[in-house]
Amino acid sequence: MAKIKTVPFDIQDYLDSPEARATYLNAALEDGDVDHLLVALGDVAKATGMSDIATAIGMSRTTLYQALSGERDPRISTVVAVLAQLGLKIEVTAA
Repeated sequence: MAKIKTVPFDIQDYLDSPEARATYLNAALEDGDVDHLLVALGDVAKATGMSDIATAIGMSRTTLYQALSGERDPRISTVVAVLAQLGLKIEVTAA
């Protein structure tokens, strides 16, 4: 029987455009789980350069990692600042 070769999956490999990042974050928003959204935002930030984003918003890389881990509740200003650095924004629509 032939062995099946597997390779590790890393979502960051697929977050290579603003459209892909927005689609990923919108999918994370669909289930209403804030922690899931924060982890997804962390994935996007890592894919684009966590250190650069942290520097741009005046935060240490470690603090930003912690804020986007899903284990802490970051300020909305942090989330909005990260999104702005990613070229993304939050939009509210009627349900």
